[in-house]
Amino acid sequence: MRVSATTTTLSWIPSDSVWGPLKLGFDLGLSHWDQPMPERLTGVADVDALHEAGRFRFANVLQGWVDVDDGRIVGHGFGDRSGLLMGDTTVRLARGGVTFAAVGLPVIRTAEVAGDGSGGGSVVFRQTVGGRTAIPLPRPVPHPPFVRWQAPLVWTTLALTMHADGSSDARLVGASAFPRHWVYGTDGAVAWKSALTDEVTWMRHSFGERTPWSDRDREALVTEVETQVERQLSTDIMRGGAKPEIRRLQNGSLLTRQGDPGDELYLVLDGVAVVEVDGRAVAEVGPGAVVGERAILEEGLRTSTVRATTPLRVAVARRDAIDVDRLRALAETHRREDQPMGEAPSGPLD
Repeated sequence: MRVSATTTTLSWIPSDSVWGPLKLGFDLGLSHWDQPMPERLTGVADVDALHEAGRFRFANVLQGWVDVDDGRIVGHGFGDRSGLLMGDTTVRLARGGVTFAAVGLPVIRTAEVAGDGSGGGSVVFRQTVGGRTAIPLPRPVPHPPFVRWQAPLVWTTLALTMHADGSSDARLVGASAFPRHWVYGTDGAVAWKSALTDEVTWMRHSFGERTPWSDRDREALVTEVETQVERQLSTDIMRGGAKPEIRRLQNGSLLTRQGDPGDELYLVLDGVAVVEVDGRAVAEVGPGAVVGERAILEEGLRTSTVRATTPLRVAVARRDAIDVDRLRALAETHRREDQPMGEAPSGPLD
């Protein structure tokens, strides 16, 4: 019996992910932000349609198959559609624009068979794809030759594990520091996203020996995807009225402190924070998470401490700009004081 599975990353540039030197080009309209990716892919045809519409910068489609006989894996291989889909880049000039074809690099693949005997074994498929835009990006870099003209490289590395019992799971094990990478599990639903976009690190280091094509990948920092209620609230915060304040915190800084008064709601735009109650970590939150609702809904006091564990950017919304019914729905999903982190699904508190 043959069993197949697919996992995908879509890499794109949200409007809140660029804030350094690249932002000027976007603000001047020379390039464009990307619309949010879909929450689910029903198949590779969906990826093709998004590619045709220019919705993402590049995609990593990893397909694997295993042949199982009498509970054991007896054959395996990559699917026909495994590989890279590289988007084009359009630079807007005057009333028109010029489209530059992106440059894709060779796909890197491995397949490792593990286990035998009564367990039936498993196969780990690993695939790295990526490339660069054809538009020059001159910049100083801290490595020889100390000035680069070509754009930095972008990539993702996916690992798909397929078991003899027909189950499978996927992980993002490596990725460039820019842009944002969304990971779709084998069920087609978006499950994880890269937590930190660091365009400065990307421009300084993502070339030459510091890429998978020179056998040096970059470990991916990922967080679980936000809830549907959080997606609705994020739209309210970013596009519902007054432009929100954007606040930046350094690694280790406190966003909220348990017991302090508070009337602000926070949308995490970039980075990772840990949520602590009575000094105990109960959750980890990343981009798309909304925190701070309990103080607004209840007695005005913070019920937890939120501490940045990477550089963090958040959008700040005031009480009068928030849909209270959505806040109540969010609060019902965020009551995790009774479970330490690791014993319950991660989710923000307040």
